[in-house]
Amino acid sequence: MKALILNGALEDDQSMERINKLTEETLIEQGYEVESIVLNEKKIGECLGCFGCWVKTPGICVIDDYGRMLTETIINMDLVVYLTPVVYGGYSSELKKALDRIIPLLLPFFKKVSGEVHHKERYKTYPEVVALGLISEEDNEMEEVFNNLIKRNSLNWYNSFSGGTIYNKSEEQIKHQIREKLSDRKGIEYVK
Repeated sequence: MKALILNGALEDDQSMERINKLTEETLIEQGYEVESIVLNEKKIGECLGCFGCWVKTPGICVIDDYGRMLTETIINMDLVVYLTPVVYGGYSSELKKALDRIIPLLLPFFKKVSGEVHHKERYKTYPEVVALGLISEEDNEMEEVFNNLIKRNSLNWYNSFSGGTIYNKSEEQIKHQIREKLSDRKGIEYVK
């Protein structure tokens, strides 16, 4: 089994390095072969919104940078972990930029999913996703916004999508929270 950690640490954020290491250790304990990508170390341009990945070069972004390779890496994983500081209830700008660039994993066509219109899937299978949002202290409002973001994103992923916030505490407490979120992976299931 292969797992990918997309580390959305902002520049000079030392706490995310520690969380990444603990997440890697936990995944290895669960039998995964783990790859970590620190997104702020890669050249990933912003999505142009040109839809070239749908009409000019189907399934491949027209921007020739690491974002193109990222899409291929993601689709070949069993599990993808979004690791991010929670910023205003959402993903970090580094993770958001990378996620905007994986739209080639979907088709430009639409279908109804649970009464809503969503893009059709391009592939038969997609990796499971666990989103881990790091916050420094308890903040119910920010947690609620982040958890709603995860639920809404799950509708576009065509596989299980779960996770939630973790608090930046002691190493043992963080590892316990990571284990808890990873063990709850079937929390949000895609419904056709």
